[in-house]
Amino acid sequence: MISRIEGELINVENGRAELRVQTLVYELLIPACDTPRLSRHVGETLTFHTLHYLEGQGQGTSFLPRLIGFQTPEDRAFFELFTTVRGFGNRKALRALELPLGEVAHAIASKDTAILTSLPEIGKRTAETIIAELAGKVDRFVEVKARPDDAPAVSEAQTELVRDAVAVLVQLGESRPLAQQLIERALAVDPDVASPDQLVAAAFRLKE
Repeated sequence: MISRIEGELINVENGRAELRVQTLVYELLIPACDTPRLSRHVGETLTFHTLHYLEGQGQGTSFLPRLIGFQTPEDRAFFELFTTVRGFGNRKALRALELPLGEVAHAIASKDTAILTSLPEIGKRTAETIIAELAGKVDRFVEVKARPDDAPAVSEAQTELVRDAVAVLVQLGESRPLAQQLIERALAVDPDVASPDQLVAAAFRLKE
């Protein structure tokens, strides 16, 4: 099982990224939403968190190994959850995810069928199925703010910091959307905050 890979990004097109690792070049399938951002980072050394699976060919008579690459472990975990929905295989899900995964999670959590049906591969009935099967399971993914196209990938440490700080505010009685907004604002003011307690304190200062 290949769970993480690091190398030089040498090409991005048609839902695929090519990564040079020493003398080898790996082809990674990527979510549609990652293509614009990654295209701006060709030539840089990047780390992908990967899913390794076998794809059936010729009506299942042969199989090819495939790697799907994600920018964070949270993105990978959301994708794994998303593909538990009936009728969503890996390829279909990759095409459907044209919005940042945090935004898709928010649409599911808020039961927003309009946003979901704006995505490729998702009609009204499919959107309703996604909401029925995943609503209530995606809260931890909503907490991760969607990245702008030209922003650097969110580190594992920062993702965990934001998640823990939002959880504290929710326990203290704040609504999850407001908690998320406060934590993001506090982190923008002081990006060097190192602990959830410090980030929560900074968020409360913004409320005063």
